[in-house]
Amino acid sequence: MNACAAVLAYVHFRMQSVLAIGFTAGLLSGATVSWAASTQTWRAVSELSAEELQNVDLRAETPRDATFPYLPAEPYPYAPPYTAEEMGLISSEFAHMPRRNCALIEDYGTISANGYLTTAQAIGLVSYRDPAGLEGQLRTKPGEWYTQWLFQTIAPAERHGRQSLYTLYRTDREATTRLDLFIYSPELRRVRRQPQPRRQDKAPGFALGYENFLNRDAWEFRWRLLGTDVLFETVRFPRTRTSITLTGADGALSETAPQALKIMGAKYPAYTPEGGVACYVVEARVREDWVPGYYAPKILYWLDQQTFFPLRIEEYDASGVLTYVEDRTGHLVNPELGNKGYEAHFFLSWDLAEDIMSYDVHDAFRPQTWSTADQDVFFSPDFLRRVWFVAPLKSQATVPTPETFFLRPALYREKFPQDRRIEITPELAARIAAQEQAGQLVFEGK
Repeated sequence: MNACAAVLAYVHFRMQSVLAIGFTAGLLSGATVSWAASTQTWRAVSELSAEELQNVDLRAETPRDATFPYLPAEPYPYAPPYTAEEMGLISSEFAHMPRRNCALIEDYGTISANGYLTTAQAIGLVSYRDPAGLEGQLRTKPGEWYTQWLFQTIAPAERHGRQSLYTLYRTDREATTRLDLFIYSPELRRVRRQPQPRRQDKAPGFALGYENFLNRDAWEFRWRLLGTDVLFETVRFPRTRTSITLTGADGALSETAPQALKIMGAKYPAYTPEGGVACYVVEARVREDWVPGYYAPKILYWLDQQTFFPLRIEEYDASGVLTYVEDRTGHLVNPELGNKGYEAHFFLSWDLAEDIMSYDVHDAFRPQTWSTADQDVFFSPDFLRRVWFVAPLKSQATVPTPETFFLRPALYREKFPQDRRIEITPELAARIAAQEQAGQLVFEGK
């Protein structure tokens, strides 16, 4: 579910077939694509050099924290060499929603396999207890809240003024409440408290689930390093999208070609000479004693080696088959925080079984300072019925037509074949093949 998917929870999409969806390198130059296609970019742990292993701690068991034995004894932030568990914990610093106080616009949408497109925009206000970030969540006592998000829908016009307030709580085995959610509907002029969603829940027609949006707790998983890889692309634009207009923190608009965008932003210092991003690939397996019967018992993450930002996430079902892919791009929005100053910029989620894709652009990002009075007023259920727009932000990043929607993520069948089981229907395979041949979304009957 996307940040305002609760607002669209009544929208249902009909699923049919696609003949083709376009291909382009999107975030890459043609030369980079050629280099990446002709070179093996991934290596298993057994193939890593002694120099590469200097920053890696391959131990599966390490000393534990005296108060919270499900956390490492080494206090956060961790220092090299890093265990896979520490990599996973650090990566949760870069959740779907920013880990710092801010205002932004979520410009998002979903497309079905037959080309049914829906888009929306919502202003998001994000507030954290001090200190912000993962450190603040780890310091919060289990059962207490650590962040609140207020979303105010501004588009489409028929949903203008719908609002949702999320309060997230620190959890452990005993304190299992993760979320309080309140929704305001202008039609009813009432605020309604919603039940906590089940972990596998998605709003109808969306590829993104609640778990992807609400932040997974890294201590609910066991972590293992699979190896390294170099990514040259994540979110891919079609050739029909020749430009995109983004909004800066000051409200200024800038138009750019998608090919000019980089997967970790222009200020990232660690691109390879060929323009790629070196990643650790880690596996997270759910702790059954914590979350029995979890719908995605295995998850793979591609974490950039500079910050541990998750550029790609793959979910696998109980039979070990790939069911969901999420590609991301990042950019530096809080330079004073160093590696922690990155936030997610573009998201593309793909539900393989339904062949539904959802996109999300975090636009007009603006660091924000909330006073105690601001927090008491803005982040309370009573505030919703006032329909006051605290930060009147604007965005022009919307996907305008089905033909300009983002492309399906690459499957990378050749990478880590012992750890990745990819099974797709012949119909989906045909759509992917057509996608790689065409340059835009092509739907049935056209």
